[in-house]
Amino acid sequence: MVALHTALKLKRAGKEESRLTIEEILADVKNFWVPEGQEHFREEEEILLPAFAEFAEIDRPEITEMLLEHVKIRSLIHSVLSDTEAPLPTMHELGKLLETHVRKEERVIFPMIEKALPEERLKKLEPYFH
Repeated sequence: MVALHTALKLKRAGKEESRLTIEEILADVKNFWVPEGQEHFREEEEILLPAFAEFAEIDRPEITEMLLEHVKIRSLIHSVLSDTEAPLPTMHELGKLLETHVRKEERVIFPMIEKALPEERLKKLEPYFH
């Protein structure tokens, strides 16, 4: 939920409907990313996907897309956090990509993993489905 709220703030950055300054939005992005967002990506890549690979074919376009989105999101976050005057188009792009990515995980990736894994394994991995 934090990721979606952060995505919304990024998409609204610099627009009339935004109630936050650019600086406040960037602080929120940093608070989301360090360490929670980074850790979430690592958990998917190092825990969920290897578990999925034990029970199903991992070479799927949805998985490839998800991993490429991880790379792009990391790159965009680094860009907006390292530039004191982050360009609004980059912030908007990050917001859109982050929202799309979260929705894809919720609607496609996580259900695919849940379908493939046995119930007892799912119970152990439950904390990583967020």
